[in-house]
Amino acid sequence: MIARSIILLGLAFAAIGGAHADDRPNVVLMFLDDAAYADFHPFGNPPYPTPNVERLAKEGVRYTRFQVPQAVCSASRAALLTGRYPHRNSVVNAIAPGRRGLDPKHPIIAETLKEHGYATAHFGKWHLGDVPETRPMARGFDEYAGLLVSNDMWQRNPAWRQRHGNRPLPYWENGVIRIEDIGPNDQKHLTAWATEGATRFIRSQAGKRPFFLYVAHSMPHVPLYCRDEFKGKSGAGLYGDVIMEIDWSVGRIMETLREAGVEKNTIILLTSDNGPWEEFGNHAGKTPFREHKGTSFEGGVRSALTVKFPRELQPGTVNDRAFASIDLYPTLAALAGVKLKEEETDGKNIWPLMRGDEGAANPHQYYFFSVGWKLEAAMTSDGIWKLHLPHGYRDVVRPGRDGSRGETRTSMIEESLFNLIYDPLEQHNLLDKHPDVASDIRNAAANYLKQVSSERGPNDHD
Repeated sequence: MIARSIILLGLAFAAIGGAHADDRPNVVLMFLDDAAYADFHPFGNPPYPTPNVERLAKEGVRYTRFQVPQAVCSASRAALLTGRYPHRNSVVNAIAPGRRGLDPKHPIIAETLKEHGYATAHFGKWHLGDVPETRPMARGFDEYAGLLVSNDMWQRNPAWRQRHGNRPLPYWENGVIRIEDIGPNDQKHLTAWATEGATRFIRSQAGKRPFFLYVAHSMPHVPLYCRDEFKGKSGAGLYGDVIMEIDWSVGRIMETLREAGVEKNTIILLTSDNGPWEEFGNHAGKTPFREHKGTSFEGGVRSALTVKFPRELQPGTVNDRAFASIDLYPTLAALAGVKLKEEETDGKNIWPLMRGDEGAANPHQYYFFSVGWKLEAAMTSDGIWKLHLPHGYRDVVRPGRDGSRGETRTSMIEESLFNLIYDPLEQHNLLDKHPDVASDIRNAAANYLKQVSSERGPNDHD
């Protein structure tokens, strides 16, 4: 009897454990490249339809105050996946071909979730290192297919040409090069290939164990490409066509989740690494905010974010609470039942704030924004006050057209304090009217710099 009771008790605990494992949410994280805040309805009103992103927002929550700590490809991706500021994970700017990239000593969300039983896959752009120890398959992903760098580096980067000759960049799949020469005829399939990989992975894992799926489209980063069936479809030029194909991709992934029966237990997130690359003119998106990619103004660091999670989020709502991409790793880990060490990330679990709980407070005091190694701005965590430290920034004088790069200059901003609630365009410097607020943020920025300077190693690079 005692032995039988022990067996039954063990089976009961196993059943509970299995139920808990089944209850852990799947995560689908869609990360676009250089998409502007207003590229999709309902964040903006572009002259082309984006019905799938609209549906995602209608079935989920639209977040209007989501920001990234550095508005550049590699830095933004490293911050997202590690939950750490660029100064701490030592990835700033865009990683050039042949560089080591993100140090494996910084764990990323895929590694953490895989250690706790999740299946993991990444399709699309990586851009966190293209040497063996920093490629996706070495960083916790069971499957990977896509580009290891930006889709323009084969055209203009001398280091890439020196290393690989005159060949374009390769397309990787599960640790090996599948296509050595990704030219225009191949690049037009990048969005579709990432979508096909994502939907295949969902179908293969649904009902077996929880999964983490990271879909980082190479588009709408220049040069722009889309499949023939989308060319001319938007009536708004090639950029609109590319956005419509991305919208198609969002729809295919959502429909696959529904068909696989895992829609209700899946968190879907859609956002961008930074704002638009405005110097490319009609091959870049439009933002209602000041400046663009590569700057610490809102046009660079504020990204549209939509999240759907039927189990916990009220559909069709708008959330204007401020938070940052560094918070997503610890938040998603907490939802997966994984407890991180406090020092492991700079980000915090802000799920009560994302859920819209009454009285939920942001656990941060400030957020910090940089370009390269230079700290350029800091913001109170309630999203009200933002202080720009004196710095130069790339200002577009004449935008390019049809894929050509425009003319830029270096402009300067003096120390400036903006109220982002009343002045989201960052036009009116209130430094003289609120010196106490500016002093508090300035001191916080100085303390932050002291901390990160003491942690920066001799081999840290951009």
